[in-house]
Amino acid sequence: MFKLIFSALLLCAGASALAIEKITLWPTVLFVRGQDLCQFQDAYGQSRNDLTAQATNQLKALVQVGVDSKDAIEILVTVDALIDKNKAMASAGQGMDVTLEASLKASIDAVSQGLNPENTRLEFANPTPVLAFLEALRDNKRFDTPDMQQMSRVKGFVWGTYSYSPGCKGDVLVTLHVVLPRSESVSFQAQGKPESVMGNIAVQMVRHFQRTSFPTVISMGERFLVLVGAPGSSINKAPTPKIAEDACTMVKARLPSEKEYEYLSILGDWSGGVSLDHKLWAMANNHVLSPDTRNPSPVRHPEDVNYQEVYFYCVR
Repeated sequence: MFKLIFSALLLCAGASALAIEKITLWPTVLFVRGQDLCQFQDAYGQSRNDLTAQATNQLKALVQVGVDSKDAIEILVTVDALIDKNKAMASAGQGMDVTLEASLKASIDAVSQGLNPENTRLEFANPTPVLAFLEALRDNKRFDTPDMQQMSRVKGFVWGTYSYSPGCKGDVLVTLHVVLPRSESVSFQAQGKPESVMGNIAVQMVRHFQRTSFPTVISMGERFLVLVGAPGSSINKAPTPKIAEDACTMVKARLPSEKEYEYLSILGDWSGGVSLDHKLWAMANNHVLSPDTRNPSPVRHPEDVNYQEVYFYCVR
């Protein structure tokens, strides 16, 4: 009877592992505009004496080419006013938040290409009926009218801040916060042009949320494998395979076999597995799995790899 109950529980755990849990986010990414760091740098990046010397040099240059001193001052004042006017017009324009949100969603989709859609974790809810969606587009409005039935699926929301970055070269500094249940919060930051900065953040987000979490259950044929992780971290290092094997024994687990290592590497870091990369991996009986030396076999003795440190994680 106990074995039947245990098998049923393991089957449920395995079934849940086959369908990776989705993180459904609120459809709108809320942005708050922060301090204009470009303006701040303009105002405080140089001392008063530096600014005075710079203005004096500009005035001298105009006088040297024959401009009357009074006219030269008026020219400098006019040019400064035009620069301030252009900055004010650019920063007053609406829609930077919409641009950043759309770029983030497109970038997440681009980074996730190649993954089985069933294995992707991040998704944004779409609570707006088609007609309301079209009307919002026609009126140039946001389309995030909440539907309580669909909103019940939402497990978190994203908000962020953006500011014009120091250097005054058109970059923006974006900080993004993902707020999840139980008051969990994860933050990401990047700096770049408005049309590309969210690509950097999208890579950070997908890497964080898509990577394999420990413990997890993987289906392997007619059996299930529990990825326990290593003592102290998900994946750890040890001076020798024997030390790694003993560490797994301490948590009532074992090192993976060659076939298990290989299969989990095929799954990859973003689909519930662990990539082998070009690392050396600990195996039982003081052996090492060396993916880069497959002839005649990737299974080697420690002396074959100069007794290098080995990576490992434990399984059951």
